[in-house]
Amino acid sequence: MNPMVKKSYELSGYESEMIKPNELIEIKGSGPLTLQDRRVFNVLLNNAWGKSIVNAGQEFTISTSELKELDQTNQRLKRSLRRLMTTVIVAVKGNGDDVETQLLGSRRITASGTMTYSFPNELAEVLKDSSVFAKLDLEVMRSFSSKYAFALYEAIARRINMKHKFNESLDIEDMRDLLGVEAGKLLAYRNLRIKAIEPAVTEVNAITPYEVTITPLTKGRKVIGFQMYWHVKDEQGLIASYQELQSAKVGRSKRQAGSAETVVED
Repeated sequence: MNPMVKKSYELSGYESEMIKPNELIEIKGSGPLTLQDRRVFNVLLNNAWGKSIVNAGQEFTISTSELKELDQTNQRLKRSLRRLMTTVIVAVKGNGDDVETQLLGSRRITASGTMTYSFPNELAEVLKDSSVFAKLDLEVMRSFSSKYAFALYEAIARRINMKHKFNESLDIEDMRDLLGVEAGKLLAYRNLRIKAIEPAVTEVNAITPYEVTITPLTKGRKVIGFQMYWHVKDEQGLIASYQELQSAKVGRSKRQAGSAETVVED
């Protein structure tokens, strides 16, 4: 490994963004996690970010108010934490090794609303050699209404700085893993397209700096995979996405009506 290449945990973003290692973006088995679960995990990861995150058993502290929406109850937060502690995901290290682990280790919540938590030792080990990462906008992540859009945004943010690459072929299972589709759900292509792919592409294109297109790859009349294209928007597109980000979520789907219909076709 090139000693001049910094590890992901040695880097930091601006105040409005977080660093997320590729190993925690390109994961398998995240289907059971809800949009809120994913938000909570990213807040926990961002709060703990730094060199100590790779220390096995290291504990971190955060106020539970930072993990909850304004109208969210403690019970709903605890359900999210439980799913993070019990859902087994597969992370792929830079050398290609697969590591099965949960995303959250132990946690303790005090009556005063402080939470102490740790990450599983296996997860800390995965992060030690990570050098590929995405920079994620915190406001954008708070604004998604679809967990599939949340996952697609992370995947594109990781890919956006790849040199000489602006598209990728994915088979159906790869696309399901990328979007975090739960096993046994949305098995038919039409359902996957309408319920996951189109909402994800529409929302990413609406409120992020990126433009994404996903088209089906076919063999005969059967869809066997997808071609995914991405690029950074031009100045006009960036202004439009920022304005949409600042607008109320209510009515967003109506403002974007019709755009999803051109994403993929049967």
